[in-house]
This record gives sequence, C-alpha cells and structure tokens, in this order.
Amino acid sequence: MKLGIQNIFQSIWLTIAFVIVGGIMVYGQKSVHPRIYTTDQNKAVFLQTIENVPWKKELVTRKKERLQKYIALWKNEKEWLVSRLQMNWKTKHDKVYLEGGDFSHSEGKAPVPTVRFSGTRDWATEYRSPSLENITPYTDNPKGLYLEHKKTGKKEWVAPKESGHIIEGINRKIMSLVEDSAFLYWVTGDRVYADFATPVFATYIEGMYYRDAPIDMANTNQQFLSGLATFEVIHEKVLIHLITTYDFLYDHLKAQKINISKAEAVFQKWGDQIIKNGVPNNNWNLFQARFLTYVALVLEPNSNYKNGKGREYYLDHTFNTSTERQISIKESLLVYDQENGIWPESASYSVHVITTLLNIITLLDHFTNANELSNFPIVEKAALASFQYLFPSGHTIGFGDSSHKKLPAENFELLITNYQKYGANEKRNIIANLLNDMIAEGDYKREVKDLFQLFFYVNNVVPNEEENEFDLPLVSPTFYAPNVSWFNQRLGSEANAMMVATTGSYGNHAHSNGISIELFAKGSVLAPDMGKGSSYWHKDHTEYYSRMPAHNTVVVNGISDYEPMRSHHPFHLENSFPKTGETPIFDQVTFSNVSFVEPKTKARQLRFTSLIKGPSGAGYVVDVFRSRKPGSDGQRHDYFYHNLGDAFKISSNEEVLKLEDTEDLGSHQGDLKAYDYLTEKKKLTTAKAVSANFNFTSEDGTSDLMEVWVKGSADQTLYSAMAPKSKAITSGTSPKELLNKPIPTLIVQRNAEAWENPFAMVFNPLDYVEDNPILEVEYAQKIENSTAQQIQVKFKDEATQDNIVLNENESVIYDQGNLYQKGLLSITRTEENKAQPSFIFLSG
Repeated sequence: MKLGIQNIFQSIWLTIAFVIVGGIMVYGQKSVHPRIYTTDQNKAVFLQTIENVPWKKELVTRKKERLQKYIALWKNEKEWLVSRLQMNWKTKHDKVYLEGGDFSHSEGKAPVPTVRFSGTRDWATEYRSPSLENITPYTDNPKGLYLEHKKTGKKEWVAPKESGHIIEGINRKIMSLVEDSAFLYWVTGDRVYADFATPVFATYIEGMYYRDAPIDMANTNQQFLSGLATFEVIHEKVLIHLITTYDFLYDHLKAQKINISKAEAVFQKWGDQIIKNGVPNNNWNLFQARFLTYVALVLEPNSNYKNGKGREYYLDHTFNTSTERQISIKESLLVYDQENGIWPESASYSVHVITTLLNIITLLDHFTNANELSNFPIVEKAALASFQYLFPSGHTIGFGDSSHKKLPAENFELLITNYQKYGANEKRNIIANLLNDMIAEGDYKREVKDLFQLFFYVNNVVPNEEENEFDLPLVSPTFYAPNVSWFNQRLGSEANAMMVATTGSYGNHAHSNGISIELFAKGSVLAPDMGKGSSYWHKDHTEYYSRMPAHNTVVVNGISDYEPMRSHHPFHLENSFPKTGETPIFDQVTFSNVSFVEPKTKARQLRFTSLIKGPSGAGYVVDVFRSRKPGSDGQRHDYFYHNLGDAFKISSNEEVLKLEDTEDLGSHQGDLKAYDYLTEKKKLTTAKAVSANFNFTSEDGTSDLMEVWVKGSADQTLYSAMAPKSKAITSGTSPKELLNKPIPTLIVQRNAEAWENPFAMVFNPLDYVEDNPILEVEYAQKIENSTAQQIQVKFKDEATQDNIVLNENESVIYDQGNLYQKGLLSITRTEENKAQPSFIFLSG
C-alpha cells in the first residue's frame, strides 16, 4: 500500500528513530567494522559469491591484478605510493585561498604535510594528467605543476588554476588503490594489502586534519560551494574512498595504533562542510546527502563524541533536518512532480538523481534492515517514469545539459535488490523482465564497476516469466512534464518509430532555447539538440551551446536570450492530442501547440508540431512556428533547424538552387555571439517554397536523411551554414560517421512579423533504402484576413493526399471554398476514386 505524504514523513522519522535506538541496540557501544557494505557475519557467504558468480569474481580479480604493479613498486620502495600524493610536502600550509572558482594560494604552517586543494572549478584543461609513474615524488614546487600539453606534447610549468581537476584526480586515483587494498585485506587476510594501504591513508587523513576549509578572497558564491578537497561539495568522491578504507581496515588501524579519533574528526569536518555548503534545491542536495550517509554510517553514536556529532546527528541532517544549504531528503522529495514522477532538471541529471536516492536508501537499508524503500514511493515512480525520457532507440532526450544516453541500469538493479530482499516478488519480476530486455537488446551487460555494486547487486536476475502478465506501459503517445517544460510525442513502431520532444526552459541545467524541438526518426535523432559545451565555464558553452542558435527554435532580431542553467521560462501548453498518458484507438496523429513570450524582445511565439502517419506507415512532421515582436518597428525572425548530415542542398521544383557566400549573421551586426560559431555561411533570398535535402556520404555511398519542405514567403532569406558538432548525439542516436562532425544548419529568415504568415515546415524523414514516401508538399498562398495555414501533402502513390488546415487557435473560423472550420486543426486523408476520406481528424 502506498503511503500518503504525511505518512511518508512519519515513516522517515520512525526510520531515523530506529537508527538512533535500534542501531545502538544492534551494535551496542562496540565498534563493529566493516558495516557500510557488509559485515564479518556475512563474510563467508560473500566469499562464496565471488567464487561462484563469474561477473562478481571478475571485479575482484581485476582489482587484484590492478594492485600487483603498485604493490611491487611499493615493496621495492616503501614510500613509492605515498610520495605521489598531491600534498603541501614542504610548505605544510594549513590555509587555502581561492579567487572565485580558481585556486589562488595557500599559506600558514601545520605540523605535518597537508592535502593540496584542487586547481579550479572548471574541469576543462589543455593539459594531461600524468600517470602515477610519471609523478615526481614529494613534488611541491612554487612554479605549480609540471604537465604535458595535450596539443604540443611538451611539458611545461602550469599554475594550478590551469590544471583543471588534475590535483584532485591524482589523489582520488591513489586513494582508490588504497580502498581496493583495504577491501582485499578484508577478503584475503593478507597483511601485505593492509601494510600497503595504511601509510597512505594515515598521511592523507593527517594532512586533512590539520588543513582548514578554503576561503574565497573574492567573497563570491564560491565560498558557499567548496568542499575540503574540491571546488564543489558534490565532487568529494575521495571521501568515499577514505571511509571505505577506514571501514575495511579498522581493526588493522587500531592494532597499528593509528589515531582513529583523527580519522573520525576528519569525517566530521567533511560532513559539516557538506552541510554548510552546496546548493539546497537541485541535484546537488541529493549528491551531498549520499556523502552524508557514508559519514553517518561510518561514525559511532552521538554519545561517543564530545561535540555530539555522530551517527544520529548526520542521519538526521540527511533525512529530517534542513539547513540553509542542505535540505533534508524528506523535504527534497517534494520537489518531484508527484503526479508524473519527473525531477525538475534536464534528463541526464534527473535519472542520476534516482540513482543517488537508491544508493542512499540501499546503504541505510543495509544498516537498518527496515525496508527503507517502502517509505519513499516517489523514488519507485520516478524510476519507471524515466522511460518517458527515451527515444525509440532507448536513449534519453538531450534538452538542456543532457546527452543521448541509456538509462542507468543501476536504478533497476537496486530496485530488484530491495524487492528480492523483502519478498516483493511481483515487483521484482516486472523490473527483472525490464532488465532482461535491456540485456537481450545489448543495452546492458551485467557487470560491477565498484564495491557498492559488488555488495548490493543480486547474484542472478530472475528469468523472464511466461510473457508479462503485468500491464506496465512505460511510454505513452504523449507525455507532459510542466515542471521541466517538456512535451513528448510518439508515433509508429520499429523502423517507422518517430518522436518529437518539445522543450522550453524550466528547472535546473536548462538552456536558453525558447521553444525547441528534437526529432527522432529512422533510427536516429535527425534533428538533435547540441548538448553542453566543453565545460559550464568554457566560452563555447556560455556563448554557443547554451544559447538559442544552438537549438531548433526561432531567434528574434538576432538577440533572443535569457539566463540558462536555473531557468524560469517555460512554454504554456495550449492544446495537445492525445491526452498525456492515454493511448487512444486512433493512432494516426499526435500534436502539441505551445505558446511562449521571448523575454529579451517580448515577442509572442506559438509552435504547433504534429506527427502524422502516412499511408505506408512511415510518418512525417508538420511544424508551424508563429513569432511576432510587439510594436511596428522593424523585426526579424530566424528559424533555426539543425539536422544530421555532412551537407544539404536547397531545391525548388527539382532544380538545385545556388546560394552565395555571405558575411551575414554575427556579432559584428549586433547578433548574439552564438552566431559567430556558424561557418561556411551561404544565402539565397527567394519567396519560393523550397525543399532542403540533408544527406551524408559514407563508404557505402551517399544517403539521404531528411527532406524539409519550406513554405515560401515574401521578405524571406534562406541561409545554409555549418554549426559546431552536437555534443548530445552518440553512436546510438547518429550514424557513427557523423559523430564529432559539424552539423548542417538551415536558417530561414523572415524580415517581417511571422505570426499571421508563420514559418511552416514539413519534415520528411528518409530511409537509406526505401523510396521517398512523400511526392510533394504544397502550401496555400496567404489568405487575406486569415492566419490559417493550409498544407497539402501528396504521397508517392500519386493517389493519396493529406489536407491539413491549421488555425491560429480553436476560436478562429476558416471559411474557404467547400470547407468551413471553426477549431484549431483538421486533417483529411483522401484517395483518388474513393468517395469517402480514409480519415478525418478534427481537434479543438
């Protein structure tokens, strides 16, 4: 039985109460380690597992093999690994100073070498991270780091702020070796592993114990984001390596008289920094909560510490108590749309929020054995809702800072773990069958990448039962998530599967994209989003990838813009069919009609997009985009369309038109800097209707990908250009020959309002081998005193035709010839020599 919101809160509080009381009852005052992933009580069963389950055994074998080289080097020179840590070896500085998102300097004096802070918040760097073998031991040079340039191959001295995440990355790599060694000590009992790990762990802990948290001299927002080792509290991955090492190595550390209290003090200091800093109302909050869960579970009860900051304290701050920059999970889960299960961020971030929550719940449940997942039904709902993000290829949509990826199989693995543990067999079978389908389709291979997965994934996913008895529709013809301003349309199946995702800008990791679309057909995302740039601080991201000209949208006067990332510029859904989440009997048409006010120019915009199934089963897309700036001043509207390919040609009446080179479009004429990223610009001014054919050439010859039928108009100029590569596409959503290649871009420019006479396009996806399903598209000339669009789509059989009439809204009347229409849309399919239409679709 699902719990209501009030009951969820009560259950979470009961959970914490159990941890506070029950955890002490189970473990008493005695320090029992390990306990985060496993316990000594479960050791015999685990050892059997890694012998009998090949894909788990493989990870343990890989870890042993990876360590062999480093243990051999360590045996020959006992300080080999510890000396590669990035520390203030000579200076022993205990204070770190930042200049905004960059390291400035360190100073002060500690009694021991201290841990170096990262170089910069920006991960993009022109330098390579050295292998451990190529690091100079005990390096601590005022010149900075001696690194190899990626392009020149030459080594040079580099200031830390130019080194990206290299400093933190080296320390994290070293501590991952130490973590593996501690784990293998627990598995094998071989003292070599413990002796290898202990001095590195102790040195790092001492170095962090005596070093303060960083101070931003510029007093920017960075002061509220920094961790102890990195510029963002969500990047403190080294903390998990340290905690896991401590957990597996605990008895050995005690025997070696290592100061356990210093390790505990470091974990407390890290936990406090994570609570104090961060971002409270997006994915950061959950990533921070995951670290806090590790801190809580490795520490002893509150009563063990003078400051009272033990297990209960950090669990309470994880689940119940909210602070300025760390919102409790109890409160965070209310951010989800409780109806549709969507988290308010772009897809790539949203699906990993689910993973993070399942990680937290799994860790806590291992400690309490109290079926913690049952307290959080929204997490289960979100895991299943994430299938709505998928193109028919099984890859996530690319709006905002997303890219086309598979859903994390870890989400379903961890659901199975819970269901199997608590006997929820029906749920287990449903999710197991989903996972089996992913495996069968080659989308997932069962393997483990880290210790968390090694301990918590079940050994065997149950086999498919006699095909699914359970009715579990994972996607629907339309899906609307207002909390991220996203509307999906799906039509057709298998080779004829099509999808359009329409997005505004709402929530976190959004782009300045107006009303944008991504279009999937014929197995590829033919009209992709561009993804994110080299980093969020890199010029290519701030000037191009996050701006309107990188999207399939309309830019007004060359300047349409607003702040990306945490954006509040959604579209309004005016009309759609079918109702979101429903699957009607009639399956020939879907559509959305959304409105938007572009904030920079105050232009009103209205975009109608429809998927229509042709008589052969192959579909096409109608896109009508209205845009008008208020006032009578001159206005310009640029319709951007990016399509996969390496070239495209523009034709009229089967005659290829010649475009001339141009210097138009760019910041030199007052346009956004994003226009400057366009190259090979050509233009043609014509009032004719044209078609643009996008193609690419491979070893097998030239293949057509898309034909775009463009309505003609006075005051209209056509541009062709090459745009920077899409960083959203992957080998699963694009022909491999087109990855990392510039994107051919069609720009239809209207030097007049585009509302009464809007942009109108018919997108006709083409197949490598099949004939073109559409013979011709005709647009009626503008009708006086009418904003209606009349489009005729003629098919290759020369007998079938779709007649489409689209009004501005459902209240407008269209009265021409023998058609009277009061309503938004009509689609009539007729065939020669047949008195009755094949179908008539009316809406609005």
